[in-house]
Amino acid sequence: MTYQETLDWMFSQLPMYQKQGASAFKGKLGLQNIVDLVSYLEHPEQQFKSIHVGGTNGKGSTSHMLASILQESGYTVGLYTSPHLKDFRERIRVNGEKISEDDVIDFIKEHKAYFESHQLSFFEMTVGMAFQYFARVKVDVAIIEVGLGGRLDSTNIITPEVAVITNIGLDHTQFLGTTLPEIAGEKAGIIKQGIPTVIGRTTPETKAVFDAKAKEEQSPVYYAFNYEEIVYPSDLKGNYQEENKRTVLQTINVLQSRGWKIKETAIQQGLQSVVQNTGLLGRWQVLQETPKVICDTAHNEDGLRLVMNQLQSEEYEQLHIVLGVVKDKSLEDILPLFPETATYYFVAPKLSRGLDAKILKQNAKNFGLHGSVYSSVKEAYATALQLATVSDLVYVGGSTFVVAEII
Repeated sequence: MTYQETLDWMFSQLPMYQKQGASAFKGKLGLQNIVDLVSYLEHPEQQFKSIHVGGTNGKGSTSHMLASILQESGYTVGLYTSPHLKDFRERIRVNGEKISEDDVIDFIKEHKAYFESHQLSFFEMTVGMAFQYFARVKVDVAIIEVGLGGRLDSTNIITPEVAVITNIGLDHTQFLGTTLPEIAGEKAGIIKQGIPTVIGRTTPETKAVFDAKAKEEQSPVYYAFNYEEIVYPSDLKGNYQEENKRTVLQTINVLQSRGWKIKETAIQQGLQSVVQNTGLLGRWQVLQETPKVICDTAHNEDGLRLVMNQLQSEEYEQLHIVLGVVKDKSLEDILPLFPETATYYFVAPKLSRGLDAKILKQNAKNFGLHGSVYSSVKEAYATALQLATVSDLVYVGGSTFVVAEII
């Protein structure tokens, strides 16, 4: 099979959560599939050290910052994240370099019969691929980002050096629960016996959940808000990155206490070179300056509130927003966050989960948001650029998949 044929086969085996939604979520079946898979692969996950990163928002940025700092410290660093923006291979990197197309092809070809007979999901196959690749190239450490939730996520078979939970927000409630304590309980599933845990932002109700789980697992717990703040500049420019940065610095502090050789110069250079070292895209990314265009992958209430707050601090004459979302988002929660004074370009991201742009427009009208419907993200983006003056601002977001179509 060619690389594209290999990806087509992977995507078609079972519905992929990021494209299909609830019908693809297999978490209720537990971790048996991935347990069996790593046993079949002779336990690659035991052949490298790891850091496990979960949370509602910020886990991708946090993972990339950690990877960049550890790279600057001289370690060979694997990085597993999801979803990808443009190319599947973005999910699996070593020192910023994507896994090769041939490695993807060869892994699927070698194990295709097993995957078919055991009906593995796209995500399970991908986790297995990442673990085997990291073991084969002998990474010193792998940063492993949780896909969905934590307790039942396929990544939750590793025994990391430290577990990191960035924050808790109301997202994926159809899978993880409808209250913050319920969701925190799922995220806290990555806390393991005797392994230190770093927690980013909390509320009193989520902190109680984390404290109880950490006590049960005898896990030393470190809260990032207790970290003595040191100002380090970063090439990740969103104001919301300050919270992620504090979580990263607390995690680095824990690693240093466990014998990891990480100098302050590596921390400084790592935070300043995240994009260069890891290839991170889509986080408050400025695509051009005249007119200024910003895109961001924030897609839930918690993330969008932070991004919209920062958007209001920008200077512009008119704000143009190219907006698209997926069907399982609560419009009543996210649409009130958007400014009424902007001109909207409503779109549907190009996947089956994409919410019809006409439906989005109808709902947006209820919150004083007005604009036109476009047949594609690219058409809407091109129109916004055409209509915007040099002193205007164009923002593209609402969904990872909307951003992916214009980057």
